[in-house]
Amino acid sequence: MNSSTMVNGNTAAAKAKEPFPISLLSLTVAAFAIGMTEFVIMGILPNVAEDLHVSIPSAGQLITAYAMGVAIGAPILTILTQRIPQKRLLCLLMVLFILGNGVSVIAPNYGVLMVARILTSLTHGTFFGVGAVIAASLVRPDKRAGAVSIMMAGLTIANIIGVPLGTFIGQHMGWRASFGAIAIMGVIALIGIALFIPQIKQDEPISLATQIRSLLRPKLLLFLLIGALGNTSLFAVFTYIAPLLQQITGFAEHSVTWILIIFGFGVTIGNIIGGKLADWKLMPSLIGLYLLICILLAIFTFTIQSPVAAVVTIFLWGAASFGVMPGLQIRIMSLAKSAPALASTSSHSAGNLGNAAGAFIGGVVITHVGLSSLPWVGSIIVALGLVLLVLSFVQDRKQV
Repeated sequence: MNSSTMVNGNTAAAKAKEPFPISLLSLTVAAFAIGMTEFVIMGILPNVAEDLHVSIPSAGQLITAYAMGVAIGAPILTILTQRIPQKRLLCLLMVLFILGNGVSVIAPNYGVLMVARILTSLTHGTFFGVGAVIAASLVRPDKRAGAVSIMMAGLTIANIIGVPLGTFIGQHMGWRASFGAIAIMGVIALIGIALFIPQIKQDEPISLATQIRSLLRPKLLLFLLIGALGNTSLFAVFTYIAPLLQQITGFAEHSVTWILIIFGFGVTIGNIIGGKLADWKLMPSLIGLYLLICILLAIFTFTIQSPVAAVVTIFLWGAASFGVMPGLQIRIMSLAKSAPALASTSSHSAGNLGNAAGAFIGGVVITHVGLSSLPWVGSIIVALGLVLLVLSFVQDRKQV
């Protein structure tokens, strides 16, 4: 073996062992805080409604307003802040996040809390859009999806630890304490970003017209639709997972919390594995995962009748559903080279529109068909995304 071969071998080994930079962890902590503020409201909704003297449906509008704030506000905020250096922008977003949660702590009435939730939601999509671009820039090109998945893991871990913890705090110390804890997490994330995220050299800002043209490319819009269909399928079922488990499977109310934690573990594992699969084979892995989700939801139609089988299916479904996200994010960013941050942010907007559509469709299905029909309806919705993925893949192969 000659010396150059040994050097190349050593270099390859060094690259294989190269760790993810610690700066990614500060993005993960911020993602954890954002995930916590998005989902904790579901666990403390009755407490909020009672304290502010509003109905449960009215309190539920705090969730809808947050989702719409992400869907509509995030791309606009991304465009307006495109000239701000990315590290500084992340810091400003976290300051806004801390402010929004701080106002939630002291909100004297429902209207002020609604404004605080909308203010907080504006940080969500823009942070993940810009954060994904930064995460991808911190590692080698062949590790980009994995880096994005490490950042997104904060969002999934929030479902395992943050939401149950925030709910526990809200139920025992008052719902305002939940938002106080989230604000503290935001401060920790802000410090981490300020200390560990490097100053990243940015190219000259691209004109708004060019960015919008890049975003309106048919192939990019197709992948935004594919992502939205995936989220629609997920939330058509997940929004109503508690009544499914209680009324059909027969679980007691207190058992649902533990099952959701198991779902959260599946989500976290799937997110990390999905990032590695996307770095390996992007489009084949996306097609395989969408196919797996389709099959699992079809199976869930039957396993929902069995406690053990239902829990196993829920774990695998969570893993597959969130396994697609790093790959979709990287694919969307690569299709919009002129506007990766705007495209990445728009993917979160499309996802949140999918969340809202899924909850609405699920409600219609329950009213007109029945609760037990949700899994197979979810399977049909994600199958539409699978068909679009396969058609896109076949078209790409023909163009090579």
